[in-house]
Amino acid sequence: MINKLLSLLLLIAFLNSGCTKSKPVFENFIGFAQGSTYSVVYENTKKIDQGELRQKVDKILNDFDKSLSLYNDSSILSRINRNEDAVPDSFFTEAYRKSVLVNQMTEGAFDITVGPLVRAWGFGPDAHKSFTEAKHDSLMKLIGMKKVSLINGRLIKTDPHICLDFNAIAQGYSVDVICRFFDSLGIKNYLVEIGGEVKAKGKKAGNLWRIGIDKPIDNNLTPGESLQAILKMSNKAISTSGNYRKFYVEDGIKYSHHIDPRTGYTTRNNLLSVSIITDECAIADGVATGCLVMGKEKAIEFIGMHPTLEAYMIYSDEQGNFKTWASEKLRRYLSEP
Repeated sequence: MINKLLSLLLLIAFLNSGCTKSKPVFENFIGFAQGSTYSVVYENTKKIDQGELRQKVDKILNDFDKSLSLYNDSSILSRINRNEDAVPDSFFTEAYRKSVLVNQMTEGAFDITVGPLVRAWGFGPDAHKSFTEAKHDSLMKLIGMKKVSLINGRLIKTDPHICLDFNAIAQGYSVDVICRFFDSLGIKNYLVEIGGEVKAKGKKAGNLWRIGIDKPIDNNLTPGESLQAILKMSNKAISTSGNYRKFYVEDGIKYSHHIDPRTGYTTRNNLLSVSIITDECAIADGVATGCLVMGKEKAIEFIGMHPTLEAYMIYSDEQGNFKTWASEKLRRYLSEP
């Protein structure tokens, strides 16, 4: 009888211990990539060695730069822009195809052939303005996605002076690449951030992930330092494009690094910042740039035509005050401090 009672007590203790859930273990690390920083947070249920994981992430991002970086003279992109015999790799090919898609979606407001204009306006690796009205027409002859094509694994240009610039989609795409790697490892809950572009999967300890959206204040160079809003989300990506970090002032005029490929001029409208939320960070990144180029009214109309996109926009009124607009489905997940 005593032995049966002891066995019963041991069985109850075993069952109780099996019902007790251990607290989820979330780990994180940071690093440098694409002239900026990256950070990841993930639930380590697989007991993955963090040092080994970080090394693999760094290698992927290093390989990514060797493909798409404008700031790496030996990258595939730089070599193609110089018309050298460079074969596009999988990173380049997928970035190109996603760029074609976003270009079509935005009716040309996003365009990776904007490279010559970016350089002429003094942005990019050279950082020296050479744009003049006399050069405008000749520069515009180099702009347009119909002037490049990917045929049999090679990039074909109609003019050797055409230069591609993936900067408005590359960081978002790199987030997708790292997320795929995490998925391949069986990691279920994570957040990946590269240069301010973010994708979150699952939840953190049962709660939606909280993502900060920066105030579009000139020279606000540190993400998260001054927030305009906080977004709760899961299984989505968010990318923010603004004119408050990369610009210069000449003769009292502010020139944004966002250039309208349809006109050849830098954008000048009251839309200060656009955050796009959708499934892929590459698409969010490219669309955010396209919306900033469109301006507030056209961007709102554009979002209304694409049900897979949600948006949060910050703009200035006639008195220079910050105003915000959010798509209807997004509002329940937003809070403004």
